[in-house]
Amino acid sequence: MQPPGKGAHMQNQAPGIVLIEDNPDDELLARRALRRLGLDCEYRSFDNGPEALAWLQAEGAWAEAPPPLPRLILLDLKLPEMDGHEILRRLRRHPRTRHVPVVILSTSGEPTDIRASYEEGANSYLRKAIDFDEFARNFSLLGQYWMELNQTA
Repeated sequence: MQPPGKGAHMQNQAPGIVLIEDNPDDELLARRALRRLGLDCEYRSFDNGPEALAWLQAEGAWAEAPPPLPRLILLDLKLPEMDGHEILRRLRRHPRTRHVPVVILSTSGEPTDIRASYEEGANSYLRKAIDFDEFARNFSLLGQYWMELNQTA
């Protein structure tokens, strides 16, 4: 059985970053930008909320052997089945995931989306750049802060 999600990782190895993104082009850009960073971390991606939540919260197939939590979750707002706002609310309510940093990645610059994201517990909000070089530069800064500079317990 193939485990849900994709990315450069071992099945039970802690990913440094989990990306929840349904757009394959944006997922590919994120993967390329992370590779360009050269960070020493594993990466895992999901294209829908229910699958990501089951893995992150160690439910369903993951209940008996809970996977290690990531150091950072990157979350798109516009997803099928369950939008990013609902995923964020569920992450913050669950004892296993309530303290994992979540950065919203969205094309939306709407003040209501930004405000709602912070009210729901997002640690940061980053608007997706259309240009790959800008996208990669933003990811570099994001990766440097969350994976290298930020201290975790």
